[in-house]
Amino acid sequence: MDKHQTAATVLIVPGLREHVSEHWQTLLAAKLSKVRSVPPLEVCKLSCAARVDAIQREVAQIDGPLIMVAHSAGVLMLVHWAARYGSQYPLKGALLAAPPDLDASWPPGYPAPESLSANGWGPLPKGRLPFPSIVAASSNDHLASLEAVTRMAQDWGSELVNLGEVGHLNPASGYGEWSQAEAFVRELDR
Repeated sequence: MDKHQTAATVLIVPGLREHVSEHWQTLLAAKLSKVRSVPPLEVCKLSCAARVDAIQREVAQIDGPLIMVAHSAGVLMLVHWAARYGSQYPLKGALLAAPPDLDASWPPGYPAPESLSANGWGPLPKGRLPFPSIVAASSNDHLASLEAVTRMAQDWGSELVNLGEVGHLNPASGYGEWSQAEAFVRELDR
């Protein structure tokens, strides 16, 4: 398979479930020639600070322009990273897919808002991101309403793309392959 060449290195920032073989981020990474992924955490899996540190370790090893591709809680990690480090690095942009709402009640099987709060996830930075970004939103995500994601995109100065009814944009919602991710990466790489 020919790998898609980007000018920038693409850094994959997965959510709390980390690397899932059939997830669109994993499939996207396999198609790119200049790509890295934030590795799974061995300890402190719910610590936002540990997640931000893991992103920073990867970013520090990348020379040249960078595009980040985050999904779910990975978006929240990236926004916390950007508030701390974002202006120090030449990011061409970020694709922020299906960010969860920290103020929503999540279904069973997900961390409780109190647990996330105790582990440093809130408050979520609301300032404009120091790089271009695209927020890909779902109109029927069980982790965030379209209204909540619209507010996040506005706070971050991001372009909002309503994908329609795509659930949480993960394998449980039928995404596996998500070809729009490649198009968004190409757009940010221009």
